[in-house]
Amino acid sequence: LASPALVLRLVASAYSVAEKAGSIVRQVLHSGDLGIVEKTGANDLQTLADRLAQQSICASLSRRFPKITIIGEEELLFEDVKEELIENGQADDILQKSCPEGYKGLKEEELVVWVDPLDGTKEYTEGLLDNVTVLIGIAYGGRAIAGVINQPFYNYQVGAGAVLGRTMWGMAGIGAFGFQLQEVPGDQRIVTTTRSHSNKVVTDCVDAMEPHEVIRVGGAGNKIIQLVEGKASAYVFASQGCKKWDTCAPEAILHAAGGKLTDMFGNSYCYDANVKHMNSAGVLATLRNHDYYVSRVPQSVLQALKSD
Repeated sequence: LASPALVLRLVASAYSVAEKAGSIVRQVLHSGDLGIVEKTGANDLQTLADRLAQQSICASLSRRFPKITIIGEEELLFEDVKEELIENGQADDILQKSCPEGYKGLKEEELVVWVDPLDGTKEYTEGLLDNVTVLIGIAYGGRAIAGVINQPFYNYQVGAGAVLGRTMWGMAGIGAFGFQLQEVPGDQRIVTTTRSHSNKVVTDCVDAMEPHEVIRVGGAGNKIIQLVEGKASAYVFASQGCKKWDTCAPEAILHAAGGKLTDMFGNSYCYDANVKHMNSAGVLATLRNHDYYVSRVPQSVLQALKSD
């Protein structure tokens, strides 16, 4: 039997590696010593969990796929990473999938992996644990083609005995897995937006969507989960602040589920290795009716943002 295509092996590894990172994030929280440092201020934090999770992800993937470009949020060296941080597993059910024709021949050098080891760090430090995700996105030709999201504290409100954490993944041409795909009922417009990075332009843009309800939560990964689980119809963030590692994995999963993620102008972001990291023109993501939301973005908002 021919061995699975490289990109499937990478996604299968990313799945196991994301699970390992999620367990690291849980361990650091249970240890009670988060090791918080401010990077650029009180809204830009880094914890021991960010650092260990990123070392685990980057070292594990680069050992197995040495020629892949891996770009992580935290500026860390991962030369001498402790052996217990290395994850060698691969998700078997992903290896069994049939690879889409266009991706069968992909080589390591053509792939870029975008890593956010802990999306929603601020929420993590504040105990809003369902907002926290581990994001591993895979890009080819500038497009987000596959992604893995681990939610380390999924079920944490259920109480004792609940199995903590879940992992979802998706790939263009295969589908999206690990959750129950649902749409917001009927014509309800429920907008999810930022919890800690708001300003007048951000709120003006949300209002322009004429939402029936607005939800403010942390984490880009978390907001995309809301879209695919029918808790929100659009993620609207008319500001810079999101980076490529925040959106690559969620965009791939959303896309595989039939949705769309663009900037506020309706343009796709590029995930090549050499692009700038900031998503300067904001983020607009939907499961359905993307064009409606793009059409509602006010001119004043577009003028405040620069298209990438």
